[in-house]
Amino acid sequence: MQILLELMSAVNGIISGLFAGNFIGAEAMAAIGLYSPIKKLTAAVSTIFVCGAQISCARYMGANQVERTQSVFSTDIFITGVVSLIASALLFLGAATDAARLMTADAAVRISLNRSLLGHAVGMPALLLGRQLSAFLSLENQTRRVTIASLCSIGTKLVFSYLLVVVIDLDILGLALASSLGNWVFLLVQIQYYFSGKSVLKLSKAGARLKDAAEIVKTGYTGAVNNGYQTLRGFIVNALIIQFVGSAGLSACAAADSVLNLFWTIPFGILAVSRMLMSVNIGEEDRQSLTDTMRVSLFRCVPLMCCVSAALIALAVPLTRLFFRDPADPVFQMTAAAFRIVPLSMPLSIILLQFSCYAQASGKQFLIHLLSALDGVVCMVSFSALLLPLLGMNGFYLAYILNGLTCAAAIVSYAWIKRKKFPRNMEQLMVIPDDFGVAKCDRMDISVRRKNDVMSVSKQVMDYCRSRGLDEMRAYLSGLFLEEMAGNVVDHGFNKDKKSHSVDIRVIFKDDDVILRIKDDCIPFNPAEWQDIHDPRDRLKGVGIRMVYLGAKDVKYQNILGLNVLMIRI
Repeated sequence: MQILLELMSAVNGIISGLFAGNFIGAEAMAAIGLYSPIKKLTAAVSTIFVCGAQISCARYMGANQVERTQSVFSTDIFITGVVSLIASALLFLGAATDAARLMTADAAVRISLNRSLLGHAVGMPALLLGRQLSAFLSLENQTRRVTIASLCSIGTKLVFSYLLVVVIDLDILGLALASSLGNWVFLLVQIQYYFSGKSVLKLSKAGARLKDAAEIVKTGYTGAVNNGYQTLRGFIVNALIIQFVGSAGLSACAAADSVLNLFWTIPFGILAVSRMLMSVNIGEEDRQSLTDTMRVSLFRCVPLMCCVSAALIALAVPLTRLFFRDPADPVFQMTAAAFRIVPLSMPLSIILLQFSCYAQASGKQFLIHLLSALDGVVCMVSFSALLLPLLGMNGFYLAYILNGLTCAAAIVSYAWIKRKKFPRNMEQLMVIPDDFGVAKCDRMDISVRRKNDVMSVSKQVMDYCRSRGLDEMRAYLSGLFLEEMAGNVVDHGFNKDKKSHSVDIRVIFKDDDVILRIKDDCIPFNPAEWQDIHDPRDRLKGVGIRMVYLGAKDVKYQNILGLNVLMIRI
């Protein structure tokens, strides 16, 4: 779902290019190019809020800090709304004061850019708020709704691009307005979920706090650092290509990128999922799950990208023919070479992106800046400057591969230096602190898949608690509470649909307490709300749930990524 979401963003760009090139003219294409830095800046600002809020919310969800989660959500929506209104006002002001003259001397292009600024200003609030909601809906396992919103947005943009550009002849103003209308549809389809009463996250004016705003920016700005480096790299590399190859090299890059960008959505979609999971794992201080998330991301997704890369290499010539017809033309050869060489760097990008994501979620600031600087500027610029004079565009394409290898080596070197020994497993490569989470001897994991398992698991938990030196009363309560809550899930959750379900149980010893974490993939069910809707005077109803709430030191429930998560501290 996340890959499809990333892909739809790329499709929007293709729609703009097709209408501008076929129905408006060269000045519109130039205006779109000049608007690109503004688009990147908008993406960078959005990334700060998206990453910062998503990581913070996921951490608090994992730690079962419900009020803090709600506060971060409300604060993020509030500050994003304010920033989006300011951005919209600046675009209106730029269009009214002919700000385009600062970017181009061409009168026709300047007029087109000013009209484009005016059209995009209408949709700026919807663009920024829509991106925030898509991140939060993913946390609530509502990615399907985000996908539907994206499809509706693309359809809206396509229809209104035709009506406003071809039928009404509003040229680039119509194209920009069509994008804005698509953004509003994207926002409205998503926001309906938060008015349905089904959402875990609730918007509250009183919940917005200045302290949370600072935390969001502090956590999220590192996600935007790479965008800044990438922008700087683009300016420098373009200058090098013009100097050593000429404009034909830029044409080949533009043609290849228009196709390759569709496939770069795969690692970025995987990254979006990893960011959510890793943040929850860190909030739960779940060492094993954090390691498993990284292991799955690498060992399942790298082979996937290898297959994609092989397909692109095999189709190099047919893909090149989409843009250029003459095989003898140098630009044809350079484009085909791009399809044969650049895809080899894609599997390496998975490694880089996953470790960058982990560094951001875990607050490893030095690693974040190291990887951003190496990937963003240092490696690509250095290798391009060295190889372009010797090998032409092939040297530039090889720089992508060398960049990926260098970043992978930097990840290993970082772990080697920090741990003072060569990393031999995933935990060591990730440099997970020794005091993170609990030791294996202080944790037990069990799964329940049928009713008959509940009693035996309850006994296992009591025996385990006794073996860890817990007093007899708390050992007994641990088994009893687990039997009641897990049994309740099996009895009332497993038979609500035709899917197969499981209850994953973790018993943790921490701070002289025993903590039971019960996680299931059934329909949302909050035991505390069940208590509220039943008459407390009827002692025969819900006696087991009431017993747990009365006897436990603390009970907290959350729905995380579509899973019911109940934490019982005894």
